[in-house]
Amino acid sequence: MPVPRARQITLTATDRHRLKHLAYSQTAAYRLVIRVRIVLDAAHGYSNAAIARRQAVHVDTVRLWRGRYADHGMKGLDDLSRSGRPPTFTPLHIAEIKALACQLPAETGVPLSRWSGPDLAREVVGRGLATAVSASTVRRILAADALKPWQHRSWIFIRGPDFAAKAVRVLDLYARIFDGTALGDDEYVISSDEKTSIQAAAVATPPCQLGPPGPCGSTTTTPGVARWPTWPPTTSTRPACSDTARPKRASSRSWTWSSRS
Repeated sequence: MPVPRARQITLTATDRHRLKHLAYSQTAAYRLVIRVRIVLDAAHGYSNAAIARRQAVHVDTVRLWRGRYADHGMKGLDDLSRSGRPPTFTPLHIAEIKALACQLPAETGVPLSRWSGPDLAREVVGRGLATAVSASTVRRILAADALKPWQHRSWIFIRGPDFAAKAVRVLDLYARIFDGTALGDDEYVISSDEKTSIQAAAVATPPCQLGPPGPCGSTTTTPGVARWPTWPPTTSTRPACSDTARPKRASSRSWTWSSRS
């Protein structure tokens, strides 16, 4: 059986300059660099076996890329497109999932304030848009258009059945109108609301009991009852100490009293 002859490679000045640039590139893919070096060696007249030894690849690899470049040029050095697994969701399914995510949950009859990935996946399957879909797939589909419905909260029930009648009555009160009659100057509207987050605090300790007045007219607490200081300090209404009774500090670290005549 005759041995097939190697394909002849002839390069133009432009192609040779481009191939040499790729052959010594530090950012190009390694597989592309090897293919380019195979083509350059082939253009220099090396045989397939010699190129395989120089580039440390199999001779069939040399034969493949030498023939691909001879037939298609630089485009022949790129990988061929692969079919891969057929898509599970058609463009129509993807559009319907995105349209569902853009709707408020209350508009679709779902008692939720906002969508989440698992909730959307269950709703898609429940509506028959897909036989099965995971929450991660839903998030990946929505991420293509930067859709994040779980970051937007809405009312579970958009409008009550008596919304218009109740709204008119409240808005009339803001305008100082009650039952179609304007309020007078001596009539007022009082609005109150329940603060569910504020709890009434019970007295944990009994009130402090005051003892007998001290020498300066101050009062002291009974033993065993602590009084915490307050800030800012309040103005005291106690009578000031007179000059007739003023405490003096003795050298023995004890308090003594003296009278000034």
